[in-house]
Amino acid sequence: MNKVVLDTNVVLDLLFFDDAAARPLRLALEDGRMRCVVSGATFDEWRRVLGYPEFGLDAARQAALLARYRALSAMADDAGAATWLPPEATVHCGMAPAWNRMPRCSDPDDQKFIELAAMAGAQGLVSKDRALLRLRRRCAPHFRVMSPVEAVRWLGAMPA
Repeated sequence: MNKVVLDTNVVLDLLFFDDAAARPLRLALEDGRMRCVVSGATFDEWRRVLGYPEFGLDAARQAALLARYRALSAMADDAGAATWLPPEATVHCGMAPAWNRMPRCSDPDDQKFIELAAMAGAQGLVSKDRALLRLRRRCAPHFRVMSPVEAVRWLGAMPA
């Protein structure tokens, strides 16, 4: 199974906008070929974004999208994971040795995705964010940084 980190905009495409280009990623999450790894910080960002007025989501719809994301994700940090994920869904990461040597993202708000991918030993970070995508080569020894389109191609090249 491929462990990936999805930035918040990609999660929006998968679960809120139902973007056709990202649909193969959602299907891979649903059928278990891919597992989305989250942290408290990335999940909290998802929760916060769902409350933005431009999305017009009432509390029930926000709760449904939060639950959907939880169902497709595994918590990377052990602390608090049991509050909403069964133990078998927790990814034990034990701080990869390279974690503290990861490149810095020009957008400090996006650094959490780089750190999560490194800590969890993810094979990929899927993003549409230019600041993250610019770090492709610098992250390459540890994990791939890919656009959703690139991630679909990468996933298609993996054995089933």
